[in-house]
Amino acid sequence: MTSSTTAIATWAEMSGSRLHIGLTGRMGSGKGEVARLLEADGFVYISLSDMVRREARRLGRPVNRARMQDIGNRMRREGGGGVLGAKVAAQIRKQVDTIHWVIDGIRNPAEVEALRKLPAFFLLGVDAPLPQIMQRLLSRARETDRLTEAELLARLEREWGENEPPDGQRVGDCMRVADFVLANDKDLETLKQRLRLWLKSLEVDHE
Repeated sequence: MTSSTTAIATWAEMSGSRLHIGLTGRMGSGKGEVARLLEADGFVYISLSDMVRREARRLGRPVNRARMQDIGNRMRREGGGGVLGAKVAAQIRKQVDTIHWVIDGIRNPAEVEALRKLPAFFLLGVDAPLPQIMQRLLSRARETDRLTEAELLARLEREWGENEPPDGQRVGDCMRVADFVLANDKDLETLKQRLRLWLKSLEVDHE
């Protein structure tokens, strides 16, 4: 058993309740790595983006990041800023036997409010210097990220909340209400260690 698994198991034994960790941060910040680390320790993954992809399939539209942003904004505009968070929370409540969740794709503060209605919910921001994020996005092979530097910067600014309506993408506002911000500016082992320390702190806070 790894040290991080021990931290999670001990916290769960002490609290006797569920543990929900929400993830927010810019694309390319490392949220996916953090989610995979938590999944390896027994967390079940769910993403607000899954709700958007489902709507895109219903509409019969090809999925790319810009369309995902547009569809997500429309869903929040029509259903309220927290609609995606509420949909995910409803799915989680139905699965009573699953007690550890990692919830990805949080991009609006109203989604945070909806998810905070879950017991033992913690919002974890993941961050890295913008030049490092740009380098990661330009080098990875995901089709939706094969854009010029200027196009990527525009997407990042939009995601952060630049010129976005209140029910749009507002990652910057989500980061400001995060319970903790995890810096991902070094290697994977350092990220693991930082995540492990934060998980360990959850034990102390709930003694």
